[in-house]
Amino acid sequence: MPVTRTATGSAHGPGPHGRAAGARRPQGRSAPRRTRTGSRWTPYVLVAPFFVFFAAFGVFPLAATAWASLYRMGLTAPDEREWAGLHNYARLAGDEFFWNALANTVTIGVLATVPQLLLALGVAHLLDVRLRGRGVFRVVALAPYATSVAAATLVFALFFGRDHGMANWALGLVGLDPVDWQNGPWASKFAVASIVIWRWTGYNALIYLAAMQTVPPELYEAASLDGASRWRQFLHVTLPGLRPALAFTALVSTIGAMQLFGEPLLFGSGGGATGGADHQFQTLGLYLYEQGWVNLHLGRAAAIAWTMLLILVALFGTVRLLRSGLARRGSARQESVRRGSARQESARRGSARQGWRR
Repeated sequence: MPVTRTATGSAHGPGPHGRAAGARRPQGRSAPRRTRTGSRWTPYVLVAPFFVFFAAFGVFPLAATAWASLYRMGLTAPDEREWAGLHNYARLAGDEFFWNALANTVTIGVLATVPQLLLALGVAHLLDVRLRGRGVFRVVALAPYATSVAAATLVFALFFGRDHGMANWALGLVGLDPVDWQNGPWASKFAVASIVIWRWTGYNALIYLAAMQTVPPELYEAASLDGASRWRQFLHVTLPGLRPALAFTALVSTIGAMQLFGEPLLFGSGGGATGGADHQFQTLGLYLYEQGWVNLHLGRAAAIAWTMLLILVALFGTVRLLRSGLARRGSARQESVRRGSARQESARRGSARQGWRR
């Protein structure tokens, strides 16, 4: 078929699907035109709501708390304030109740975090095995996390009751004396830590379970072919694959231990923010609440809040420095081993060359 050319270009001849290349588009329809300005600012517009909410509910409260910690002000009259500088922070250094609350926070945090993560690791390993009804077991493991902290704490308060609690009843069955769980210095800490363990073990177990399912099965096959037992496979295959999850859960559990508030507040019968008659389980969260909402010292409460943040920053910074130091030491050791093996190889080659010449 001959090809005809027009002023606008060439086109094939008439046909059922033929159309001139230079034919005009129908009136009223214009091709969408993408502008550079729109494509350039679109990502910023899409992420702008996050930064707006973060500034409103994250940055602004931090800045307002830091500003309030530098003044003497009451909760009922925040406009009547007096400049105090770092007096509220300096006062905490000589406050025995602050140091008592810090010691209680660290103790309860250790008693709750270490067993909690170990139990979560074991539960996740059991859930990773192919069992019937694994979904039901996973829901049961997550049920304590979905339970209200008030309901869980009240149930545990009845469980650890001094006169009619099931804990003392179980101790009586084995011939042990009853324990005053709410007034004992160590028993009360253990009781509060047990509430935290019960609520958060299932949550961490599901995180570990998700991390376990990302470990390639070829690694387990290779380990079994090499004769590694189940325990050695868990130590040398599973745990290295869980390092990011272990770091995440340790970080979140540490922050949660520093912010512990609801469990000790509801556990004490009538103790309120004091954390027992002798402040035996008063945490930093309870001490902050006592200063700000009971004693109405808003400036002191703000200083306690920022001190808690600075303690966490110092703790995580120290851990980061220790990890980097250990990593540098390990790399230096590997480098020294590599150099030593290189010197041995060069010496072996030199002796072999001399023997060949002889």
